[in-house]
Amino acid sequence: MDVVAESETENAFSSYQKRRRDALWGLLGDLPWQHDPAPPKVVRTEEHDHYTLQRLVLDVNGLEPVPALLLIPKRLQRPAPGLLFMHWHAGMYDLGKEQLLLGTNVQPAYAPVVAEMGVVTLAIDSWCFGERQHETNGHRGEEDTFKLMLWRGQVLWGMMMFDEFGALSYLASREEVDPQRLGVSGMSMGSTKAWWLAALDPRIRLTIDLCCLTDFESLIEAHGLSGHGIYYFVPSLLKQFDTTGINELIVPRPHLSVNGRKDPLTPPVGVEKVRAKLLALYRQHGREEDCRMELFDCAHEETPEMRNVVIDWMRRYLVVR
Repeated sequence: MDVVAESETENAFSSYQKRRRDALWGLLGDLPWQHDPAPPKVVRTEEHDHYTLQRLVLDVNGLEPVPALLLIPKRLQRPAPGLLFMHWHAGMYDLGKEQLLLGTNVQPAYAPVVAEMGVVTLAIDSWCFGERQHETNGHRGEEDTFKLMLWRGQVLWGMMMFDEFGALSYLASREEVDPQRLGVSGMSMGSTKAWWLAALDPRIRLTIDLCCLTDFESLIEAHGLSGHGIYYFVPSLLKQFDTTGINELIVPRPHLSVNGRKDPLTPPVGVEKVRAKLLALYRQHGREEDCRMELFDCAHEETPEMRNVVIDWMRRYLVVR
C-alpha cells in the first residue's frame, strides 16, 4: 500500500471510530454535558514515605460530589505521566477508591507501584461506592440508584463513565501531568470501566484492563450474566455493539488485557474471540505489538505474573516519553 492510500485508509478508520464513539455515548442515557465543573476542594493532604496524597472532592456532574484520591509521587519528573485508577465492585461498597491504597486479597495495592514509577494517579469513588454509598445495604442502594436513573432517562453505567471522563479531564489539567501520557487501569468492574473509557475518549494513550474482558455473546452462552452487577447492563447495547465493536475504538493505541482462564466472568473462548479480531486490526495498522491479550491459569485474581506484565507495559508505554 502506498503512502497516500495508507493515509486515506487511516483517515477513513478514524472517521469510522468517531461515528461509532458518538453512537456509544448515545447509548448511555441523558448525561450532564451542560454542567460547568467548579474547582476541586482539597479536604486534606497526607505525607507518605514515597508520595503525597491529596484527598479531594471533585465537581464533575453537578448532581453529587465525587470524592477522590490524588497520589503525587515524591520522585517526580515533570511533566509526569498520569493514570486514572478505577476500583472494582466485588460487593465491597465501602472500599471504593481506597483500593488504590489498600489493595484486596486478590490484588495487591498499586500505590507503591505508581509512586515508584513516578506516575501521578487519580482514583474516584464510583456511584454507590466509598463515600458515595448512601445506603447501609450497598446492594440495595446500587439497585435503587439504577432504577431511579432509568426512570429519569439516565443509565447508571453512563453516569459512571461520565464521572470517569470528568476525572480524566481533571487529571489532565494538573500542572504535574503530561496530558499526552494518560493511562487507565482497573480490575473487574474497573477493568470494564478502563476499556469502555478508552473507547469513548481518544485522549487515553494506554489501556490496561484486568479480569473482565470477554465477548458478550460468549458470556451469555456460558450463563455468566449473573456474575456481573446491575451496573454492567446498558439498554439496547447488543443492538449496536459487541465487545470487539467497543474495543476497536481503542485501536491502534496500546492495549493490555490480562484475564484468568478459570474466571467465570471471562469465558476463555470469549477472550480468544476478542483477541483474534483485535490483533487483526492492530496488524492492519502495523501495531500488532501494541495489543496483548493474555489468559493466565487462574481465577478472578491478579497473579504476580500478571503484575509483572502490567508494570512492564506501564514503563514502556506510559513512563517512557
